[in-house]
This record gives sequence, structure tokens and C-alpha cells, in this order.
Amino acid sequence: MTVLPYGAWPSPITAEMLATAGVGLGEVLLDDGIVYWTESRPTEGGRGVVCKGDPHTAPVDVTPAEFDARTRVHEYGGGPYTVHHGTVYFSNRPDARLYRQPDGGSPEPITPDTDGTHRYADGTITPDGRWWIGVRERHDLGPKVADVVNELIVVPTDGSAEPRVLAYGRDFYSSPRVSCDGDRLAWLEWDLPWMPWDGTELFLADLSAEAELGEPSLVAGRAAEESIWDPEWSPSGDLVFASDRSGWWNLERVRDGERTLVHPAEAEFGYPQWVMGERSFGFLSDGRIVCLHDQDARTSVGVLDPETGELTDLDLPYDALRFGPSIDVAGSTIVFAAGSATRPTELVWLDFSARSVDVIKTSAESPIDHAYFSVPEAIDYPTEGGLTAHALFYPPTNPDATGPDGERPPLIVTAHGGPTGHTTAVFDLGVQFWTSRGLAVVDVNYGGSTGYGRAYRQRLNGMWGVVDLQDCVNAARFLVDRGDVDGDRLLVRGGSAGGYVVMCALTFTDVFAAGASYFGIADLVPFAQGDTHKFESHYEHTMIGPWPEAEDTYRARSPINFTDLLSAPMLVLQGADDEVVPPAQAELIVGVLEAKHIPHAYLLYEGEGHGFRKAETIVDARNAELSFYGQILGFEPAGDVPTLAIADR
Repeated sequence: MTVLPYGAWPSPITAEMLATAGVGLGEVLLDDGIVYWTESRPTEGGRGVVCKGDPHTAPVDVTPAEFDARTRVHEYGGGPYTVHHGTVYFSNRPDARLYRQPDGGSPEPITPDTDGTHRYADGTITPDGRWWIGVRERHDLGPKVADVVNELIVVPTDGSAEPRVLAYGRDFYSSPRVSCDGDRLAWLEWDLPWMPWDGTELFLADLSAEAELGEPSLVAGRAAEESIWDPEWSPSGDLVFASDRSGWWNLERVRDGERTLVHPAEAEFGYPQWVMGERSFGFLSDGRIVCLHDQDARTSVGVLDPETGELTDLDLPYDALRFGPSIDVAGSTIVFAAGSATRPTELVWLDFSARSVDVIKTSAESPIDHAYFSVPEAIDYPTEGGLTAHALFYPPTNPDATGPDGERPPLIVTAHGGPTGHTTAVFDLGVQFWTSRGLAVVDVNYGGSTGYGRAYRQRLNGMWGVVDLQDCVNAARFLVDRGDVDGDRLLVRGGSAGGYVVMCALTFTDVFAAGASYFGIADLVPFAQGDTHKFESHYEHTMIGPWPEAEDTYRARSPINFTDLLSAPMLVLQGADDEVVPPAQAELIVGVLEAKHIPHAYLLYEGEGHGFRKAETIVDARNAELSFYGQILGFEPAGDVPTLAIADR
């Protein structure tokens, strides 16, 4: 084993590998004994592809190469397709139209051409195959965010008539679910300023054969007080969903109008609804529930008997989700997408009767020896107010190299986006890229993260820019005090809300030597004034306070107003087409870095939005970040890593 400076260890995990070694897998659906799913492919410009397969057939693409099965509803998308007896219905991102593609046939549009102003998502097909019911988001009624209209609509699957509105007047709709007999429709609604994890309402109405709705009735949920997740119909006609009224997203059931808690637990059976179309549970033919659930930073797959409340863990080698939950169940067949710390996300086919497991597709065929993979430690550590915060700590790991005696490695503190999101222990070459080079990583689930109950999620309410920053700082201090890392070589990185943490950390503290902000927020005031998309246009209401009453707080939490405190080097990375955090935010902080002659670099990527999808962008950004850290901390990265030009260095 060779002794080398931390950060300079040679690694087989390259930036090119991050961009080309895998695809994003998700949104699994079972249809007539075939599993369908979506793939996000960086090597094809981030194109979304609907695929299908089974344990006996090699996976094949369904959507042709000239189509991109994605949607921009809520900007984050999700739920771009559904399938019924082999016919796939999907949203095509370039023109935003809804398409029908028969098995073996070509896609044909079933919605009008509106120059992309009408977007569709989260659709379901009625049992008779006549109707697509889903969400439409309209952008043709005016230029302002307040002009955007979301509706629940119905479209004949043959495209013989224009979309017809079923429900309107609320700010948002999601999760339309038709009962097995086709006679009832359940769905979710909510209004600004609340986000779906703050509070949603579950409605139920009769549904006629002509897709006409009866009088809706409120089943569960309440604005700002109770969040409902993923309503689903059991084979016997019960409506099952997750509610957090107990303090945790637990599964409940409505039968004959009576609502009961199926299995009380300090565990999350629901997830934040950032994107459409996610599902965390389904039903075996006998009515038992196969469910994904999170507890103590670990995802489990279990079978829950709704009659007895007994939950049985299936004891599978999967304990983490790469993205949101994705599972479907039919008869005795279970399909889901999950991974572990050393196992890339896999599309799993489980025959529950035979207890057999097949892997249909893996997100990454890793040629890397597992000896290079750092396995995270789930840490709980003290933070402000006598509270406890949570994180995943990845120590440097490389079988061929070790650091100098008496030295501790640098630490990268990672702040996830959202901020109402969470990080998991799923296999991530992006993390291993750092740890295999001799840098430690701590991935922080700061207060406000999901996976730890509603009270933990609400720790960030009114405290955005404070609690998340404190928890990231205290994670670093905990590891320094424990002797794991070098307190003089602390770095911080993050994207979106995580990028905001980076800017706050480098402005309001002197803890970090440098940071990298991916499409981060420098000034909160424009967001309060509507300079973002509709879905998050009032997000700050709960995170900071109502506008304009809390204007002073917005300004006090905006790093751009305290640039006299900023002195640490910063790498700023931004998508030119970002509609969530516009480039103007990056340019604000870059202007300050230039004026103060602080070492920095600014990388603006054309054709990229909120989250980089193109392979060439991913490669360039990661190499730039490695070079930036190396120059600031004084190590020379191993391998063919281009030297980033840093201004004012």
C-alpha cells in the first residue's frame, strides 16, 4: 500500500464513469406479466426512455429514439407514463403532448399541439381502457407564475376529443387512482402556500362509464396539519394511503367509510412528493400490502397484513433508494427499484410465491472492485437546542493507498437539496469518486429532512438557513472531535437548497476552507416575489415566513446581503436554462467574489436546467470540482484531471 497525500490517491472511478457507467431507473409498473420502467440516460442528453422486460426476456426500449418520455409538470416532473394491456401512454418533453403507443406500434399524439404550454403527468387508465385521467398544467394564460393553472383532467385514449376538466380551482392535484371496478376515483389536492408534505387533502368521488365525476367527498388530510401520500385501492375495494397525523407517515385504510390505522410505527411509509407518479406500496392478490418504508436511515421491503397489523421484513439485500420510492405489485409478483451502499440500484422482480428473485436491470454495471467502496456509518450527533441530527459518514477507502502517518483526511460536508428531501445510503459512484481519492464525506440529513417523522421535518419551519447550516457545521465538528477528519481542511458542497447552505456556510461561518455551490441561492427575496416556478412559489412561507411581513428575515438569511463576511474560495456551477433557481442567483454571488478578489470559478452550462443531465456536463463539473479542491487544499489529483482556471488565485 502506497503512502500518498489525502486527495491524491489514484482511483479507478473517473468523472467519465459517473456520466456513462449507468442510467437512472424508476417508475416501475406491472402490466400483463411484463414490467415497464423509465430510464434516464446521461449519454443521450438525459433522455427519458420507457423500457420493458421480464425474467425470461432481455429488456427492450419502448419509446423510439426521437422521443423523450419526461414531463415538466411542477418542473421536477415524474409520472410521465402509464400502461394498459401493452399500450403505453407517455408525455413527450419536447412538445409536452400526450402520446399513445400501441404494443409494437408507433407513438401517436392524443392531445392538441399547444406549443408546449399544456403539460401532462401522473396519468392512469380506467379499467375499460377508454380514458386517461391525470394532471394537466397550463402555461398559456399569462406570463406570471400566478397564471399557471393545474387541473385534474380526462382524455379519451383514442384522442377522439380534447381534454375535459374533472376538477379545478385548487392550486395542485396529484395521484388520481381509479378503483379496480372503475366506479370510483380518489385523488389529492392542496393549495399554496403549503407544500404536499405540509398538508394535502384526499378526495373520493363516483366515476361514471363516461368519466363523469360525482360529488367529491373529503376522506382525509388537512392543510398545514396532515399530509396524505399515495392513495391506492386494494383488490377488495379498500382505499389505503399514508397519513402523518400520528407524527409519522403510517398506512391507514378506509373501509365502508371507517378510517383505521393499519400499522402504527415510528417509521415512514410515505415520502415527500417532489415528483409525480411515485408509489411506496402495492397489494398481493390476498390483500396483503407489500411496502417500502424508512427507519433509522434504512429502507426496508416488508409485507403488511392489514387485518392483523403484522409487518414482516422480507430480509432482502436492498436497504436504500436512489431516487423516490418505486414499486408495483400484481398477484404474487413484486417489482421495485432499490440498492444498497455497495450495490447499484437494481430493478428487482420478486416472485413471492416461489420466493425467487431476478434482477431485470441494474443502473450501473460496475467494473470496480468493491474494495474501493466506502460503506457509510449512520451517525447521530448533537446539535443546537440539545437536539440530535443525523448523517451518513463515508471514510476514505482505497486498497492501494493510505494517508501519511499523523494526518487526518479532508472532509466534504454534503448538503442535500430540497430542503425537504433526504439522503440515503444507496450506492453512489459520485460519493465513491471522493472517498476513493482519500477525501472523507459526510452526507447530512439536517433538520427538515424526511425519514425521521413530521416533527423532525418541521424543525426547518421558519428556520431555513439556520437549522440546516447548524446541522452541517455540527456534523463536521462531531467528526473533527472524534478524530476522523482534519478540522483545517473542511469543504462544503451542495445543489439547489444545498447550494444555499454552501453560500451560507462560507458567509456566516469560518468553518470551511472552500465550497462548491451547484445552482444555489444567494438572495431569497426574488423567490418570495415569485422569481421561481409555481410549485415552490410559496415554499419560503413555511421555511422562513410570510412575505412581505417577514421581509427582514428574508434579507437576514440571504448571503448576498452580508458579503463583507465572505472570504472563502467558492466554485459556482449553474445551468443556463434553470427555471427553479435562475442563473441570476449565481451571477449575484460571482459578482461579489470578483469584486472582493476571492479565489473562485464560475461554470455556466448551456442546455442544462435544475440538475445536470448531460454526460459532458457531469464530467466537466466533477473534474472542475476536484481540481478546485486540489488547488485550494494543496494536493495534486491523480489521473488525467484538467486544471481548472481559478480567478484571483
